[in-house]
Amino acid sequence: MLRFSPKVFTATQVVSRQAARLPAVAMPSLMRRYTTEPLPTPGSDAAVDPKIAAIVDQIEGLTLLQTSELVSQLKTRLNITDIAMPVGMPMAAAPGGGAAPAEEEKPAEKTEFNLKIDKVDATAKAKVIREVKNLAGLNLVEAKKFVESVPKVLKESLNKEDAEKMKKALESVGATVTLE
Repeated sequence: MLRFSPKVFTATQVVSRQAARLPAVAMPSLMRRYTTEPLPTPGSDAAVDPKIAAIVDQIEGLTLLQTSELVSQLKTRLNITDIAMPVGMPMAAAPGGGAAPAEEEKPAEKTEFNLKIDKVDATAKAKVIREVKNLAGLNLVEAKKFVESVPKVLKESLNKEDAEKMKKALESVGATVTLE
């Protein structure tokens, strides 16, 4: 890995070919060079405080149960709170789980719906194809292929009003429709 080096060259140290490439305004004392020396990594043995090294050695010798006890003690003494879990992850029991919450949370009301055609009556297939063509903005061939491949989602992320209107229109021509 290349690393920027703070060392600078004077004009006499620069190879003549490199000096020819520099603009006349550039100051030779500000030219820098790159090195391929490895960057220092955390945990390397270079200049480790003996006190920290002794603590690390003691922690290394702990069992898993003792380590978990150490972590909990450090959290309480240093007032470290647990981080919040991401939305998609299942939640563990909250601290102080013995007390019941004062208010039960109501399930969130659904605002976006997917319009899915489950089944089409064979006698009303032509009417459903025309309605699908109009609602989805498809051409006749695409609408026919869509209706023949049901159950399938026709529209996604619709608000409740639009989804209800489309459902009513499709059911009136002979399709079985569900809102997901």
